[in-house]
Amino acid sequence: MSVAGDRKAAPGVVPGEGAVAGTGSGPDEGGILGREYRALTFGVVSVVLLVAFEATAVGTAMPVAARDLHGLGLYAFGFSGYFTTSLFAMVVSGQWCDRGGPLAPLATGIAAFAAGLVISGTAGTMGVFVLGRAVQGLGGGLVIVALYVVVGLAYPERLRPAVMASFSASWVVPSIVGPLVSGTVTEQLGWRWVFLAIPVLVVLPLAVMLPALRRTAAHAAPRDTARPRMDGRRIGLAALLALGAVLLQYAGQDLRPLSVLPALAGAGLMVPAALRLLPRGTFRAARGLPTIVLMRGLAAGTFAAAETFIPLMLVTQRGLSPTLAGLSLAGGGLTWALGSYLQARPRFEPVRERLVQVGMLLTAGAIAVVPLALDHAVPTAVVAVAWCAGGMGMGMTISTLTVLMLRVSRPADTGTNSAALQVGDALANVVLVGAAGSVFAALGGGSVAPVAHAAARTAAHPAAFAAVFLPAAALALAAAAISRRLRPKAG
Repeated sequence: MSVAGDRKAAPGVVPGEGAVAGTGSGPDEGGILGREYRALTFGVVSVVLLVAFEATAVGTAMPVAARDLHGLGLYAFGFSGYFTTSLFAMVVSGQWCDRGGPLAPLATGIAAFAAGLVISGTAGTMGVFVLGRAVQGLGGGLVIVALYVVVGLAYPERLRPAVMASFSASWVVPSIVGPLVSGTVTEQLGWRWVFLAIPVLVVLPLAVMLPALRRTAAHAAPRDTARPRMDGRRIGLAALLALGAVLLQYAGQDLRPLSVLPALAGAGLMVPAALRLLPRGTFRAARGLPTIVLMRGLAAGTFAAAETFIPLMLVTQRGLSPTLAGLSLAGGGLTWALGSYLQARPRFEPVRERLVQVGMLLTAGAIAVVPLALDHAVPTAVVAVAWCAGGMGMGMTISTLTVLMLRVSRPADTGTNSAALQVGDALANVVLVGAAGSVFAALGGGSVAPVAHAAARTAAHPAAFAAVFLPAAALALAAAAISRRLRPKAG
């Protein structure tokens, strides 16, 4: 919750300069809800809305699903499995978009996303459930890069902060309605219906919005240059990266002495592949694009690692219902949209790098406060309040990093740089959520006893939760310090 170039304009029109082609209109008529962009805006926002509803609804149902499938030890892998396959799909989507435009990967991704939900919803074991989440990840990886490419090709630079703000705003209603609906369905009908009902929601947005997306993609596709070839080397590296992530996650959940072998093999595949897929200098925070990609990963990974375990903590440690546990995160969705709205204000244009630093400080503080709720003397409302601050920080950070990436990207590199940003995001999610899951299981979190009702309490393993949240907070704090390297060198 990234890209460049206005291909809707006539050839030779520089993005963000002059009138929009075909309208002769000036900037006022060219807003994201103006005549030129209205259909496209509704189209891309509807897709983001669908993804947002799925994320909030599934997050609420996951603790119950893992418990019923006797898979609490694999709980984190229901999330990291999604991120693992999305790593591969993002690279493919970037290549696919650069070669033939974003429409085909977008439609394919939505179909795979829905198929994964069906697999998870009908799973009889936690292994099959994780497989379904992996199929979802393939779809999600294709979709997110294709959406960013659509934004980069179709919107001039001056409108992109507003588009990213609209993406964040799309999470507001799902953040409130998603946990409530998902929790009610989970408690009354069962968690499976949360997964099986969401694919039905795909039909209406596609029927209404896909024609507009098709027309826009056709106009935005480059017609004056030869199509680049698919880079088989990068796709192969993406496959190695995903395979390495699978091996690391397997080793993390096995936790036997021999598991060091798949762990070493996984690291041996992931590290060289990541070094080649991400911009040179990413892991040493070189100025400009490398630090933008690194920051995106640290921001998304630390937030996801914490958010993954908050509902489980509130259900197993504090006896909340799935509905209330999910709603504790709802305020974060609202403030995320607010933070994204603030970064879109023109007055913040000269200080975008400072916005990222402030955002990461808010996120680090929020994550550090969450484990206080492990003490039964502390009201659970502290989690909801903290997550409002964390959401504000993430809204400022993620949207700003996307805008900064677009600013330093050439039109010809739209797909590749968008994929790099998303790969950094997903790679951090895989590593940090997977590591959190391994630590959680190693400290006995996988044996957390289920609660029968909201008043029930369990004597389980609070240290397992603290070992997830506190390192994530420390990494977010480190990211705030690194953010000073976002601005490229002069010249």
